[in-house]
Amino acid sequence: MASDKIVPARAERSAAVQMLRTALIEKKMTQAELADAAECHEKTIQNLLGGRAVREQTLFDVCMVLGLDYQRLKELWSGAMSTAQPMDLKGEGGLVAPVYMGAYTRAGVDHYIGSYLTLRPAFAVPGAIVAYRTDIIWDPEWPSLIFEERDRPDQPFSHRGRLYIPSSSMFIHLVSLTKGAMRMVVVSQLDQAGEMRGLITTLNKQGRFFVPVAAPIAYLKRSDFKGAALGEVAAGQPGYAEYKHILDETMAEGYARLAAP
Repeated sequence: MASDKIVPARAERSAAVQMLRTALIEKKMTQAELADAAECHEKTIQNLLGGRAVREQTLFDVCMVLGLDYQRLKELWSGAMSTAQPMDLKGEGGLVAPVYMGAYTRAGVDHYIGSYLTLRPAFAVPGAIVAYRTDIIWDPEWPSLIFEERDRPDQPFSHRGRLYIPSSSMFIHLVSLTKGAMRMVVVSQLDQAGEMRGLITTLNKQGRFFVPVAAPIAYLKRSDFKGAALGEVAAGQPGYAEYKHILDETMAEGYARLAAP
């Protein structure tokens, strides 16, 4: 029989620590790198991962770096969650995304789950196309779809984030946020051909500085990647003509528009 009593703070904090450790592994970061990104001492991160007291600002900064839900983690950390809360928000039962993400249900977005060949123009090499893999899965711990980029030629700049799916729009948003730095991809909802097309807005390093850039992007659902040309694909290389046609088509059919002055 279910109980409405408050779960002991020790058990909840242990769950919070596990969420932090899992996110750290998924981000492939060391404790020192996390401390640097969150602008705190490595000893503070050690205290945090040991379940010892830290400032709320530290908890917030770490959540932003790791892409975790600060409010939910804070509640776990302080022992404020009760077993009276719907257990559907945990484990395999996490079936509904937060309202601010579109309040979509897992059943309603199951068709998005899978792997995608991702195409966009290269920012540094004129005419080249960057092709890599993007995986989309359901995250039951923070109910929502999450995406993770793989096999990028510039692996250190790979992104991991969440999908925002408004009910009143034909487009969805793939957003990654790391300590105030946001990248947004706006693409059409997945069609019967397993494709999403639209626009990416991000930062590109030019010399010592990063500058804003925007470009067409396409996601093509694939069951496997055998024979797919990945990396930076230049004119004349296998796959280039097909990839260029897809990106040209994305612009021509109005999935994305770059406004000029």
